[in-house]
Amino acid sequence: MPEQTCQTFVSDCHVRAAAELINHTWDPIVLSALRLGPTRRNELLLRIAGVSDKVLTQALQRLQSHGLVTKMRVAGQASARAGAVYQLSPLGESFANGPLAQLAQWAADNHDELMDQNSAAS
Repeated sequence: MPEQTCQTFVSDCHVRAAAELINHTWDPIVLSALRLGPTRRNELLLRIAGVSDKVLTQALQRLQSHGLVTKMRVAGQASARAGAVYQLSPLGESFANGPLAQLAQWAADNHDELMDQNSAAS
């Protein structure tokens, strides 16, 4: 079992590697937004409230470097206009539809208790 060999704070721990994938605030949100299918960057900006153009670009680059998102060049409606569409890679799909979706469901299931804990900590 991997957890048994994973000591606390060891740099090559599998838990740390998985946590790195959701370490940045917007990365799991971008992954969740891409679960709906291939999407242009401007559509993602509209779909994800509160994210800036710069932060979205950084998140997409980071997710591409992790192999979770792919960028495909596509021709626009006008032949001279080309654009890019972002989509989950097979690895990204397995992460977004598996552990990330389960984490989101856990947060939804425990929302009230989590909010109570946040209020008590303030």
